Amino acid sequence: MGESPLQTRGATYRTVSTARDSKHGHVIWSRSTDSLRRLERVFVNASVFVDFVALTMSGHGANAAQPNGHEAQQSGIEGQQADEFLKKVADILCAYVSSQSDKDEPVVRLANPDVLKQHFEEARIPLEIEDGQTATPVDSLLAGVSTALQYSVRTGHPGFFNQLYARADAVSIAADWLAVAANTNVHTYEVAPVFTAVEVEVLSKLARCIGGQYAQSHDGLFAPGGSISNIYGMHLARNHADPEYRTRGAFGGPHMVALTSEHAHYSYLKAAFLTGLGTENLIKVQCNDVGQMLPEALNQALLLAKEQGKTPFFVGTTAGTTVLGAFDPFQKIAAICKKHKVWMHVDGCWGAAALLSPEHRHLMKGCELSDSLAWNPHKLMGLPLQCSAFLTTHKGLLQQSNASNASYLFQPDKLNQEYDLGDKTIQCGRRADAFKLWLAWKAYGDQGYGARVTHSADLAIHFEQKTKSSGGAFVLSHPRSFVNVCFWWVPMALRPFNPFTASEQDLANLGKVAPRIKDAMQKAGDAMIGFQPLQGLPNFFRIVFPSAWTVSMADLDALMTRIDGFGTKLFPALQV
Repeated sequence: MGESPLQTRGATYRTVSTARDSKHGHVIWSRSTDSLRRLERVFVNASVFVDFVALTMSGHGANAAQPNGHEAQQSGIEGQQADEFLKKVADILCAYVSSQSDKDEPVVRLANPDVLKQHFEEARIPLEIEDGQTATPVDSLLAGVSTALQYSVRTGHPGFFNQLYARADAVSIAADWLAVAANTNVHTYEVAPVFTAVEVEVLSKLARCIGGQYAQSHDGLFAPGGSISNIYGMHLARNHADPEYRTRGAFGGPHMVALTSEHAHYSYLKAAFLTGLGTENLIKVQCNDVGQMLPEALNQALLLAKEQGKTPFFVGTTAGTTVLGAFDPFQKIAAICKKHKVWMHVDGCWGAAALLSPEHRHLMKGCELSDSLAWNPHKLMGLPLQCSAFLTTHKGLLQQSNASNASYLFQPDKLNQEYDLGDKTIQCGRRADAFKLWLAWKAYGDQGYGARVTHSADLAIHFEQKTKSSGGAFVLSHPRSFVNVCFWWVPMALRPFNPFTASEQDLANLGKVAPRIKDAMQKAGDAMIGFQPLQGLPNFFRIVFPSAWTVSMADLDALMTRIDGFGTKLFPALQV
């Protein structure tokens, strides 16, 4: 065992032990000394699964004949060697997953690209893939796996609050491994019978969670990310409003326009690129101070567009905006959309999981009146990236809008062809993403997911309350919304701080604070929290709580103490 100190993060890290493979000497994982024993239980519990993965992916049993000589060089890692390689990789991965809750590990071992290259050189597996690349020895491959984990951001760490995703749970990780081992394409039932059936059932469950007309009749699919789901929403809406567009194209058709809020996700903008709508025909609707679309502003924008001879066809709403976490007033917007006969889409990629919490389901009230909805379980629900669902109440429109009827693949006289999903999509290749959610939902149930979502919201409420009672060291930039809290840490020289009365110079000075604190925290391996300016306000922190079931109120109290420590050190009392 070799030992190396870690940088401090406001408190002192314990010395970590670096476990090394006894045969090859490369690093397998870094763990706190008193945590290593916990891994033994992981390996025992994982042994059956490890054997399954090794046998499935290698395609050989333990007694398979081994290639040699030129045949071995052509075949790569096969047979018994593949079994051993996969088992060692599985051990590394199980140890890594088990260590995610270890607060004594850094969130990131920060390294610039040049330093990263150096680490991989030292592991005898350079990042560059050379011209005439030769086969790399197995021990170097294993060293590469370990090095990749060592210098990746630990998104499952209780201190990772940087993005709208975080920790993935063990059950869904195992499901993802299984889907990779099966290595099939979920486009036809004949090559993916289990995964096709699972996707149908998971979409049905999500539709019943949404309720209303979705529970009565729905269609849908799993997409490669929420941005693609939002693009599907606009794509289907346009084809619904102008069915001839699919063959005619934009030329000669009506002047179509879509509307979204000024706080909507940028994927709506990309949808305008990709669907041929054009950004000049994407109308931004005014929001209130907390980021919610104003229904009266939407109605006026729709009336104006019609007066100008344009054809509004799509309104993109949001359940949980990226920065402020705002939920649009869906009931009022649905009534307006119905009046003007336009498609209503809900980008619920972040906030739709509120449907699972009895305490917070009210935030989604009216979403069941929409025509389509996007939901990313890989965010608040803690599924591994990526796991994104798109649902619509217009059954058959996905097929109508996207089908190419490729005769080599989607034959009408083929066995079980009515269950094929592939022609409803804009893709050909499709991962079995729904299987992750299916297995995890079976493991945790409705009550388990409801409790997890509620806990995330409780953490946000606690952070908000601590901010308000901090004596001016922490100040909210906006009211908390669901699991989003936006705040400043304020240097002593700027206290008491009020953004509405502060001078331009004070605002400019405060805008320098969040970037410098984050920089120092990253270098120390401490918590990662995003920051940004918005609506004329200087940089503020945005802390979010996705899949935060391992985070406690005490963790947040300690985090705020450390942020205060970093800030005080960086910005002395009389200096900004």
